[in-house]
Amino acid sequence: MFPNSPPPPRWLGLTPTPQSWPRTPRAVPAARLDEPPSGARVAVAGLVLVRQRPGTARGVIFLTLEDETGVVNVVVRAGIYERFRREVVAGRLLRVTGRLQREGKVVHVVAEEIEDLSHLLDSLLHDEACTLPPPHDEPAERPPHDLEARVAADPARVGDGLPRAA
Repeated sequence: MFPNSPPPPRWLGLTPTPQSWPRTPRAVPAARLDEPPSGARVAVAGLVLVRQRPGTARGVIFLTLEDETGVVNVVVRAGIYERFRREVVAGRLLRVTGRLQREGKVVHVVAEEIEDLSHLLDSLLHDEACTLPPPHDEPAERPPHDLEARVAADPARVGDGLPRAA
């Protein structure tokens, strides 16, 4: 938490420390990826922020993962993607094991294995402390959603919402 910030609402089921989030075992935090040497085999884990597959990258996919300490760039080559397609496409929380690669100040992990840990996120939903607040009051008057109601409300407009000549 940020200094002097209020605690999160109780209904979120969070505590002021990141230790309340599901822990991904055997993963190097993003903030510490400057410590291992280039070429070291590391495991990183985080929420999937971005999946990119540029047409010019010859089948390479780029992932951006975020943990509680920062972001990690992951390179997934075509062969690894084929082996772990489901994890790459559907995973919300991934653990990636691979080789650390450093180019100047840019650090990324070249994936060798990918594991979907999304089930750890699902455990947050089943926590009794994590219940949603009651819904806000409905607006007094809602716009009509069906075609007949819209036409009755404004005969000059037809179902596609475009004005028609009279």
